[in-house]
Amino acid sequence: MIETNSGWVRSWGASPQAVHDGLGSFEDHPPLADVTLRQVVRVSGGGHRVRVRFTNEFGTGPLSIGAARVGLATPGGGVRPGSERVLTFSGASAVTVPAGAPVLSDPVDLLLPALAKLSISLYLPERVETCTCHDPGLETGWMIPGDAVAVPVVPENAEVLPVRALISAVELLTDGPARTIVVVGDSRVDGTGSTPDTNHSWPELLAERLASQGAAAGYISNQGISGNRLLNNGIGVAVLARFDRDVLATPGLGHVVLSSGGDIAISFAPRDDSLADFLRMFPGAPVTADDVIAGYRQLAARARERGVRVYATTIPPYGDAETYTPEGERARQTVNEWIRAGGAFDAVLDFDAVWRDPDRPSRIREEFHSGDYLHGSDAGYQALADSVDLSLFD
Repeated sequence: MIETNSGWVRSWGASPQAVHDGLGSFEDHPPLADVTLRQVVRVSGGGHRVRVRFTNEFGTGPLSIGAARVGLATPGGGVRPGSERVLTFSGASAVTVPAGAPVLSDPVDLLLPALAKLSISLYLPERVETCTCHDPGLETGWMIPGDAVAVPVVPENAEVLPVRALISAVELLTDGPARTIVVVGDSRVDGTGSTPDTNHSWPELLAERLASQGAAAGYISNQGISGNRLLNNGIGVAVLARFDRDVLATPGLGHVVLSSGGDIAISFAPRDDSLADFLRMFPGAPVTADDVIAGYRQLAARARERGVRVYATTIPPYGDAETYTPEGERARQTVNEWIRAGGAFDAVLDFDAVWRDPDRPSRIREEFHSGDYLHGSDAGYQALADSVDLSLFD
């Protein structure tokens, strides 16, 4: 048994990225200045005391936060009256975050049930040249002119914020033992293809199942990055390079789930003009199935040093996607055979078996992909979440 944790536990997370290292959703936006960002996150497990981790980890200069608040979110960006809490930083209402650093707010008392939606508002009084973000956001956020952290509803002059900006985690104190499951990987962890504003990534859907059971491990931090790879940087820092920050440093860490297949899709993609611009986002030499297996071995060993259980998902099919090739399919099968039988993990979540079409095993079942034969639909992500044995997290 893993020892449970009665201190801080992470209940929501999003891996930080440089604004130019994502999908481009915010790349051409003017620098932020004299604006309030209001963002909504859904926690997984509940608690009674809250702190927020803000991030300037990819900033090129200091980040000034002039004011910040949290509260229970209502639809459309509102805040439930009476739930508003002012956030401070070492007792001060404002803070300057150095380039390359995060900052934790002081904790505030706020009762958050499991799966509650939390509104986070922060005012940026000075110009933010480089915005640390997570792209895409998959939950609507807003940019409101001026200091609007105390505004109860989003005004008409607000603009939609297309990314998670300057926030990377919500951590809670709980009423009993608790521990966090960190899921790390690529776009199929991140929830690409799911309906925005519905919390339909498979880790969020798994959190719903765990919450319904009242599980102590019902806290999930989703550290997927769309376009991410295990071994090489490209869209976001590679899993091997960000593993200490995004996974092993997680408060209350109890389980790690590894779920990354981007290396194979990129390394074995067709080298033709139709994909040339896309592939330029992924530097580095192509990797082999053996390279991917070696990377998984490294991650498993590093996680076990922290005394946590390590699980892996098999790589789901991607036949008929733009990056598909028969050579890539053979590499995927090789890696999956090793994941299932190599003995490197405490358990295997066989997502390949859940998604593959019985008539064409190299391709996702029609009802489970979002139209691109690569990413899940809401039904596809639900099927993945439903396939997970909850007893693995006892």
